[in-house]
Amino acid sequence: MDEHAPSRLHRKAFDPAARGPLDGVRVLDLARLVAGNTLSMVLADHGAEVVKVEPPEGDTLRAWKVQGVETSWKSWSRNKKSICLDLRSPEAQAVVRALARDAHLLMESFRPGVLEAMGLSPETLLEINPALVIVRISGWGQDGPYRHKPGFGTLVEGYSGFAAVNGFADREPVLPPMFMGDCYAGIYGAASAAIALRHAERTGQGQVIDLSLIDPMLAVMDPQTANYRLSGRTKQRTGSRSTNTAPRNAYRTRDGGWVCLSSSTQGMTEKLLRSIGRAELIEDPRFRTNPDRLRNWQELDGIIGSFIGARDKAEVLDHFDRAGVTIGPIMDAADLLEDPFVAEREALIEVPDEDMPGGFVPMHGMVPRLSATPGILARPAPKLGEHNDEILRPALGEDELARLRAAGVVRG
Repeated sequence: MDEHAPSRLHRKAFDPAARGPLDGVRVLDLARLVAGNTLSMVLADHGAEVVKVEPPEGDTLRAWKVQGVETSWKSWSRNKKSICLDLRSPEAQAVVRALARDAHLLMESFRPGVLEAMGLSPETLLEINPALVIVRISGWGQDGPYRHKPGFGTLVEGYSGFAAVNGFADREPVLPPMFMGDCYAGIYGAASAAIALRHAERTGQGQVIDLSLIDPMLAVMDPQTANYRLSGRTKQRTGSRSTNTAPRNAYRTRDGGWVCLSSSTQGMTEKLLRSIGRAELIEDPRFRTNPDRLRNWQELDGIIGSFIGARDKAEVLDHFDRAGVTIGPIMDAADLLEDPFVAEREALIEVPDEDMPGGFVPMHGMVPRLSATPGILARPAPKLGEHNDEILRPALGEDELARLRAAGVVRG
């Protein structure tokens, strides 16, 4: 990749004066890794003041580097601030209690019981600030027989039934190659936080959100259990095929590219068959209805695959696009950086970054897209402890801050 080549992506500047609809909401983020950082990123992108309370070694995301660059941290911690406290110290725990007085939301991802051991139990925090919303992120929840088990996203991706149905029938179950369980939890958590903040705003009543990683994964996997109860059969691994509709698969083109095609309605299937010059198959008993096509998917896939495999990727995409058939390319990261749709929609953007070749780092744009209150870019992901003075001096005073810094309680 030529770092000096012009980029298709829109370049965005950070604006420290930018304000969003959550302006005035302060979030104390004691969480680590992807679920917590996804949750707080959504709030920060829409104007909340997210204060990352990091340990001396920093959030674990900082250690996930590519060629020495903290790409995960930069993507998930934009718009946030950072203070650095050694929370093993009772004095640091007292600082968190002091900050909680004026916060609207506090979030953590320690193993259940650790927050209580630090003198920061929900009961203590709500006594300090009755309107505080507390988000507790864990693998398996705050109660029940698994509460003390470690709970990385990988485990819930297996436990939820996802891995069992992902992959091909003649091979092992496949775990996702990205942070699926964590990201689902973060997105559900952001919605939950917004609900609880609205309630606190109206009533002055805070509450605790028990956000496990397993619950959102089970939610997105439904209706697997209802289907099993009705049929007595568990869903099997089918690769890129669907067990609900046919045709649906990934197909290889003549030049070695890949496309994905789905015809989930009768009308779309008929349009597809006409477009490949096989209109007679619309009335063929093997393919007349969706149940027929599911029973005879291999024959149908062979017909479609032969048509696609005899043509190059660009030709295939153009042919089916003109026919109005639902098809798309299977893209990788290199493709995405050159894709005009992704650039024009600003689904990916570039922001200034001194650590990156060329001085800009690509990352996802604003999700969700709101017409009246779009997301903001106020600041890049912070350096460790970058905002110690800004956040802690008003809360503690100059002398106390200096004492805690000298004692090693405040770091960074």
